[in-house]
Amino acid sequence: MEASRLIYMANQIARNFEALGHDQAALATADHIKMYWDPRMLAGIKAVDPTDMSPLAARAIAMVDGPVPHMTRATEFASADENDPGYNDAG
Repeated sequence: MEASRLIYMANQIARNFEALGHDQAALATADHIKMYWDPRMLAGIKAVDPTDMSPLAARAIAMVDGPVPHMTRATEFASADENDPGYNDAG
């Protein structure tokens, strides 16, 4: 995959998590990339000059090789008490 496409994708993921604040967004972006990107994609983005990425995406890529807490597991449901009157399973 071309470097420009990987940069675009990393920037888009980082932009998606921006609302979490810089630190949490960087962790969430790193987690997403670490969990879902093919190793060849990961190797490709690591070879890119970080100044070609958004600061948030560049920080996330720098974090990928270290321990990253799992924050973005889309397949896991939040635990909830279905008897709680405020419980809602919509979405």
